[in-house]
Amino acid sequence: MSTPRFLELPPGVRRADVTTDMGTFAALRALPTSGGCEHRPAVLVPGLTGSKEDFIGLLQTLAQAGRQVVAVDLPGQYESPGPEDFDGYGTAWLGRSVAALTSALGEGPVHLLGHSYGGLVTRETVLSGEAELLSFTLMSSGPAAVPSQGRVDDAQRLIGYLGGDPTPDRLAEMWERFLDAPARSSGLADDILAFLRTRMLANSPRGLVRMCEEILSAGDRTAELAATDLPKMVLYGENDDAWPPDLQAAMADKLSARKVVVPGAAHSPNVEAPETTASALTRFWNTVETPARDNL
Repeated sequence: MSTPRFLELPPGVRRADVTTDMGTFAALRALPTSGGCEHRPAVLVPGLTGSKEDFIGLLQTLAQAGRQVVAVDLPGQYESPGPEDFDGYGTAWLGRSVAALTSALGEGPVHLLGHSYGGLVTRETVLSGEAELLSFTLMSSGPAAVPSQGRVDDAQRLIGYLGGDPTPDRLAEMWERFLDAPARSSGLADDILAFLRTRMLANSPRGLVRMCEEILSAGDRTAELAATDLPKMVLYGENDDAWPPDLQAAMADKLSARKVVVPGAAHSPNVEAPETTASALTRFWNTVETPARDNL
């Protein structure tokens, strides 16, 4: 799971809810602390066991470039309520819910980013044709199901433990049995440890099971995505341990996408190298909005 290094909201960032036709999204909304929003907004979507807080390290820097930035919890994640329908947590449904979110913002076309499993979800947003988008960024995500054996094992263990009894009590048991000791041994501050536990237990257990099934079975839709005329970027850490860097590089080539490899980062460059990541995103987004800047 992505682990934020701090939880205090930076200047210009506030907690907000965004109501859509497909439910309410819990969000962190960032605006410039000085000057106005001269550039188009951006929407950031987290991975399977993540949340909007995964992007705290990016938000102020991205907003100070002159744009509104909205990071969200997916339906059923942390502070966003989820549907009762088990199938509602599949990538197709979640992708449409993100499309509804972009419309509810009422800001016109936006830049869209998906991290890890969020990349598989937002890919569906793009392919649905239901969202007004300016660009699409896949961050530490791949063309299909996650191939890393460690990640596969984690997802299968969660399905095995929760699948037959997807209840909050069972999820709490899973935390105590499998996740508490590794989290405590990682040297994290007490407030971060408490947040990780609270976040995990606030997730929809049914949603977690369905999302794990999806991340293990997602098909390759690279060709369909390549056929869209949306500007694209593939950004990942040089040491990514979920989708191998060479697999993401090959996907970027097939998509004719801008490729950014973040030195020293692994699966969460948003946390591990926030300034480098924010700079790459801002350059890409600004270039999309004003292509002539590439020639200055």
